[in-house]
Amino acid sequence: MNDLVTYHADAGVCTVTLNRPDVLNALNRPLVTALRDAFERASEDRAVRAVVVTGAGRGFCAGADVRALNEGGDPVAALRDFFHPLVLALRNMPKPVIVAVNGAAAGAGMSLALAGDIVLAAQSATFLQAFTKIGLIPDAGSTYFLPRQAGEMRARALAILGEKIDASEAERMGLVWKVFDDDALAAESMKLARHLASMPTTAYALTKAALNVSLDQDLAHQLELEASLQARAYRTDDAREALSAFAQRRTPSFKGS
Repeated sequence: MNDLVTYHADAGVCTVTLNRPDVLNALNRPLVTALRDAFERASEDRAVRAVVVTGAGRGFCAGADVRALNEGGDPVAALRDFFHPLVLALRNMPKPVIVAVNGAAAGAGMSLALAGDIVLAAQSATFLQAFTKIGLIPDAGSTYFLPRQAGEMRARALAILGEKIDASEAERMGLVWKVFDDDALAAESMKLARHLASMPTTAYALTKAALNVSLDQDLAHQLELEASLQARAYRTDDAREALSAFAQRRTPSFKGS
């Protein structure tokens, strides 16, 4: 970890903040490496039960720092060596991930936002598939996430036209779960994260495992996967605690195991 990313864990919630505010948190190799390290740390820390990802300053992430990537060698190699592991580390996090988009999310920054589980946005946030405007194609997972979240027609229009949309439009398209006033976003994100951290988080991990492959499977295989994961869920301490609390008419106390 370094100053390019801040990592703060407290009461089961880890907040990971992109910290290059002078360039709207544009992604260069050191920042991507620090982010991946932060995600891996949060994944492995048993005390962390929910994760919030946000940006410092007035933007979430302006996308890839194209100049820095070009100066550092082959930008396509950077995609494979840096960006792909980053997106996979975020998407495969075995804990719920809230992305709090506090400003512009452009290019790979938008891809990063869409890789989270629950996307919250400030009223002033904007989303932009900036790639075709500079003669490139959407990357870092955008062509995967956009059709699944916004639908194919909207995904094609966003990717090809490269038009900026505001937070309300992103919410209407299904790219954002909820929009909050700018000064309320941080508090609302933390409120949700603390709620998730108090819940049976192993069930969240198993739910994510099922959802991550659902669109690539036929119904029969997905039903079998659900049964297999449900068998694991039934064996958790939290499932037993929930059943016991129900029988005793009390509020369950979940430990995330």
